[in-house]
Amino acid sequence: MGRGVEWQFDPTLDRIAALMDLLGSPQRSYPVVHLAGTNGKTSTARLTESLLARRNLRVGRFTSPHLTSVRERICVDGAPLSEERFVEVYQDVLPYIEMIDKQVGKVSFFETLTAMGFAAFADAPVDIAVIETGMGGTWDATNVVDPAVAVITPISLDHTDYLGDDVATISEEKAGIIKSHITAVLAQQDVTAAEVLMRRAAEVEAVVAREGLEFGVLGHEVALGGQLLRLQGLKGVYEDVFLPLYGAHQASNAACALAAVEVLTGGDDPLDPELVRQAFATASSPGRLEVVRRGPTVLVDAAHNPGGMQAAIEAVEESFDFARLIGVVAVMADKDIRGLLELLEPVLAEIVVTRNSSPRSMEPAELAELAEGLFGTDRVRVAARLDDAIDTAVGLADEDGEFGGAGVLITGSVVTAGDARHLLHVEGA
Repeated sequence: MGRGVEWQFDPTLDRIAALMDLLGSPQRSYPVVHLAGTNGKTSTARLTESLLARRNLRVGRFTSPHLTSVRERICVDGAPLSEERFVEVYQDVLPYIEMIDKQVGKVSFFETLTAMGFAAFADAPVDIAVIETGMGGTWDATNVVDPAVAVITPISLDHTDYLGDDVATISEEKAGIIKSHITAVLAQQDVTAAEVLMRRAAEVEAVVAREGLEFGVLGHEVALGGQLLRLQGLKGVYEDVFLPLYGAHQASNAACALAAVEVLTGGDDPLDPELVRQAFATASSPGRLEVVRRGPTVLVDAAHNPGGMQAAIEAVEESFDFARLIGVVAVMADKDIRGLLELLEPVLAEIVVTRNSSPRSMEPAELAELAEGLFGTDRVRVAARLDDAIDTAVGLADEDGEFGGAGVLITGSVVTAGDARHLLHVEGA
């Protein structure tokens, strides 16, 4: 589309607001659940969608980035737009985009996709849309919506070149999706982030629902293929909820999704417990500590910042009993690479460093030099390509034999996760 790269951040809503006006404000034709945060947005969006769909609602879901195909970002009824429909929506909005290009300024890649999502959902039409911010909040292109409920997932350091180099500044940007007199569902936060979010909520007179106070996870235990949860919602307690996702962070995401949907239903009655069980039992979050192969077990996780990596590691240690874990790591050069490697070093027996398909990926030789400073040369291997890295890691795990208990973790970026799923022929996203 020749509209730049989405990781560039331009703090203005002028272009997208003008474009929405030309399109007839499609984003106002359905209620919206709006999500921001550093980690967990996509999983929480998918869990929210699953609950809403189980209530027989037609749901639109807008998330980013994608794992394999850009069409994954715009989903209706849980499925990405078809190739034909994706092109059709683009062609429908293109004349209006070109008008804004001339009148206001060049519409960006992410703004184009955002407009396409809003338009596709209005045309469907959907009963409700679950909209994830791309980066930040206040100045994110999605922030032209007037949400029924805002959800803020855990905030930590990421995109510091654009959003600020401390949690307080980043939190102020994320807090921008909390609008006047709505309900804000807040995941458990760092104290600094919590203070910023609560101040914003007070300023706009929003109702606040906080994980650990008004709602939360009362208990979770490891189960085959996931975990069994006991959730405290805003309106009741939900027992024996199976979630086919791993880790305490996913339990937290489920609690946030549950609270958001409870807000939307109004009244004081809890959701049907069986509906909640069915919705979460069939939920998925591809590329988020996903088992993509057995014998040896190969996990793919999209963690790309220290907060996400810490959650993934804790989930691996809780949910899997690996005698030895081999890592395959490819990261973007602008990330906190040392922070990621420091977290991985205690849990990986060996690490295979490589690159992914993005031009932003750090070169393997450079990544190897950083890794060797933490792991030592004996524990670091280098592969020029991700497919070779995966083969190397699987070979190292196979050396322990079928019952040796070795596993492989492929991580470091959403792009790495998507590339690995493609190479390993994993269906669906």
